[in-house]
Amino acid sequence: MTTTTTTAPATTAKAKSTTPVAKEATALLRADHKLVNGLFSEYEKARSVNKKKELVARICTELSVHAQVEEEIFYPAVKLALKDKELIPEATVEHATLKELIAQVEGVEPDGEMFDAKIKVMSEYVKHHVKEEQNEIFPKAKASNLDLVELGTKLAARKAELLAERK
Repeated sequence: MTTTTTTAPATTAKAKSTTPVAKEATALLRADHKLVNGLFSEYEKARSVNKKKELVARICTELSVHAQVEEEIFYPAVKLALKDKELIPEATVEHATLKELIAQVEGVEPDGEMFDAKIKVMSEYVKHHVKEEQNEIFPKAKASNLDLVELGTKLAARKAELLAERK
């Protein structure tokens, strides 16, 4: 009769906690959507110019990096896998409009109602875009033959790289 020790599972559990778990691409992108939505909510409640400025900087960074990784990695893979000629081009055009909105507020002093209006429009625009991605693109990507975990690994690595460049 052999006995087993209980130290191996504990070591394995510890190793798992220090190693990042690979996530599906859609899960990573949904997490980004949730984060940005929370930042927009915080902005709506913010009263101080400094707090608004800090939130807008984070919103712009998160949206810019998110859009870039989607355009470089996620969209091309989905477009190819789905042989899509509509959803991904539309999403890409929406990104271009979003980039224009970002350019109007990034690094600008929050100076009143027109600035707040731009952030509100950006928030509504992002919510529309997110709804289309999550309700149309993501389900089709999941139903395709794409390896979403591998794609998620690529997205996470590129996002980390882009965020590091911005610091």
